[in-house]
Amino acid sequence: MVLGSVLNPINSSMLAVALIPIGRAFGAPPSQTAWLVSGLYLATAVGQPVIGRLVDAFGPRRLYLVGTALVGVAGLVGVLAPDLWVLVVSRVLLGFGTSAAYPASMSLLRTESERTGLKSPSGILATLSASSQVISVVGPTLGGVLIGVGGWHLIFGINVPLSAACLVLGARRLPRTPKGERSDAGTDVPGMVLFAASLTAFMLFLMGPGLAHAYLVLIGLAAGALFVRRERGAPAPFLDLRVLGGNGPLLATYARQLLAYTTAYVFLYGYAQWLQEGRGLGASAAGLLLLPMSLAALAVTVLTGRRPQVRGKLAVGAVLQLVGCASLLFLGADSPVWLLVLVGVVFGVPQGLNGLANQNALYAQADPARMGASAGLLRTFTYLGALLAAAANAAFFQDGATTAGLHDLAWLLVAVAALFLVVSLADRSLRRVGREA
Repeated sequence: MVLGSVLNPINSSMLAVALIPIGRAFGAPPSQTAWLVSGLYLATAVGQPVIGRLVDAFGPRRLYLVGTALVGVAGLVGVLAPDLWVLVVSRVLLGFGTSAAYPASMSLLRTESERTGLKSPSGILATLSASSQVISVVGPTLGGVLIGVGGWHLIFGINVPLSAACLVLGARRLPRTPKGERSDAGTDVPGMVLFAASLTAFMLFLMGPGLAHAYLVLIGLAAGALFVRRERGAPAPFLDLRVLGGNGPLLATYARQLLAYTTAYVFLYGYAQWLQEGRGLGASAAGLLLLPMSLAALAVTVLTGRRPQVRGKLAVGAVLQLVGCASLLFLGADSPVWLLVLVGVVFGVPQGLNGLANQNALYAQADPARMGASAGLLRTFTYLGALLAAAANAAFFQDGATTAGLHDLAWLLVAVAALFLVVSLADRSLRRVGREA
């Protein structure tokens, strides 16, 4: 479960230090290489809840194996890509392939929880969260090492052995779903298609906002309206909007996830690019400078992971996230290395707290029968944040990852982090999460 769940964050984070080398290899500016980020996240944002619903209907093992096999195929496509846009296709395939493992894992945990009577397996949830969080921040360092050893192609090629390991372990260890528990009655294919069409249209508009692309907003609104009408009348909807709409705490968790990861991914990609262009470092050096962030996230997760309470984690994470965003305003081309390391550490702490807290909150708030879809939707909001981050980086770094562009990004991040702080402190329902475990 852990190995499959880290496939997405490792592919997300390794690319942070590869955007500049890939752009140079294909003669593409940051506004084009941003599609390598948005392509994966668009596919993941659509794929996570869709595949999560399929997990609920057909069981986790089958979807896990199909998804991780697709990861290996995507890795080969990336290694052999002759141009940037084939590389984007590889990232889209990676997005769909890596969408299966996390909802499958959450579904398996819920099944085991019902079997054993353990309401909140906080230790295992912490392990899943820790692995994803740590891989997210170790990824840039790993990516820098791979680029230094054999070029940017290796960050795609590494998916082949990872996929093979997932297939072997998944086939041997994951339990089969009994035939009597499989059902296609709740798959709601029309609802899935309308959901995907609406989300895709809106995200494509965000990647190129302007009057010329206003038709995408109209398509998104039309598909969204049809989706709502379909789901409200379907006997077994893809997303039960009545239940979801009445679950205010779960909706608040999704909102926090969106805000937290918009900030996290703007920093991850924007800061990594600025270190290379604005600060003049190589890809390997930039990756190493992001390593303290991973160590901070790991330490925080280890120290707090087994505590199911979430409100305190979110409060501390929100404050430090706001401090980290403000600190970017003080960076320049001559900033000392110790300051660059300190900024990474400050950002690492909320990365170790916010994702873990939201995951524990979702486990307590979601309908057990729809745990796969609910978990997938949490990841959807994660990658909606990543898509917003990619759009922001593309907009503010149109002329390269300059210090002026970084400072403009910092003001945006301060506003988003402040909103995250308000939303976290205002949610009184979080006081109850973890107390019944």
